[in-house]
Amino acid sequence: MAQGGGGGEYQGGLDNNMQRNQIGLAIIGSGRIGTLRARLASEHPSVHFIATADRDPANAKALADKVGAKVHSGNNLDIINHPDVTAVVVSTAEGEHTEAVLAAIAAGKPVLVEKPIALTTVEADSIIAAVERAGSKANVRVAYTRRYKDRYLIAKEQIIQGRVGKITGAAARVFNSSSQALAMLKRDPHATPVVDALTYYVDLMNWFLDGPKLVEVYSRGTKGVLKAAGHDVDDVCYSVLTYDDGTTVNLGISYALPEKYPALGHAARVEVLGTEGVMILDDDHTDQIMYTNKGIPHVYLPDHTVNMVFLQSGTPGDWALGELWGPIANETRAWLDHLATGKKCVLATPREARATLEATLAIELSVESGKPVRLPLAG
Repeated sequence: MAQGGGGGEYQGGLDNNMQRNQIGLAIIGSGRIGTLRARLASEHPSVHFIATADRDPANAKALADKVGAKVHSGNNLDIINHPDVTAVVVSTAEGEHTEAVLAAIAAGKPVLVEKPIALTTVEADSIIAAVERAGSKANVRVAYTRRYKDRYLIAKEQIIQGRVGKITGAAARVFNSSSQALAMLKRDPHATPVVDALTYYVDLMNWFLDGPKLVEVYSRGTKGVLKAAGHDVDDVCYSVLTYDDGTTVNLGISYALPEKYPALGHAARVEVLGTEGVMILDDDHTDQIMYTNKGIPHVYLPDHTVNMVFLQSGTPGDWALGELWGPIANETRAWLDHLATGKKCVLATPREARATLEATLAIELSVESGKPVRLPLAG
């Protein structure tokens, strides 16, 4: 028996209750990820109109010029409420998600928001409340791109088919360089490696388990490199997560590896243990190494290059022969297909994203207190 129910929820096909519409797309936040999604959307056959916004109007204009957007602005709300906009991508800084998502819900427009859904459970709850008030008119999804990486999609299929049986334990760890951590903390000091990066693997485990509720988190962290650079943030964090059915999950992260560490994003390893089998998913990409005297640009850091690189370790994917290949491309196209044709997608719901956010906050609380933290969190 597949854990968490059958596979029908995840299978393709059309939903006859959904309209087949062309899409007028607003990109709210014209930075790195907003640019990638806008470029992908500009090539989608159902997208006939694009508008861009950014708190820096110059960024909005630059992206508009790049993708042929009809409208651009420094005012997010003006673009969300534009009459030709029928769907919204929120790719602002993490602390600005809530206002834009709530505006899109109020306008009755589907929205894809980058993870995390918000930085506090109070903000996440305000989004969920707005979705519930809007009822069937609301369609909010949260982007956790690991769900659209091929190896994890294939792993999910094995779980659905019951080939590993009931999951009894799992583990994941992710490595990255201090250069990326410092850039992330400079952008938003609350977007720590746990909240901003380990969150992908909390979501992945919750998605794989599909049903059991997290009831306890016990974590330990160690400070060093990042604190020396002025941020009171752990270099290393390891956690044990316990679910209400007894399943235990171990998660670990280090975003303090050397500045020139050859991963261009996540170097990860994921393991799933079940009553009928095991899956070991090596996502380090150490089998794809390139060294170049010319250097290769970092996918997230425009002024940063490395000479040795684990190819395909960039979290969003990779450019090849003029096209972006990989998780963010798969995810963006799946969402646009969902809007245009009614095809089902596996993007996280607001409640799923809220559970993931609460787990990451509990991890940090446990590190700070040195004690296990029970869920749900108070307040």
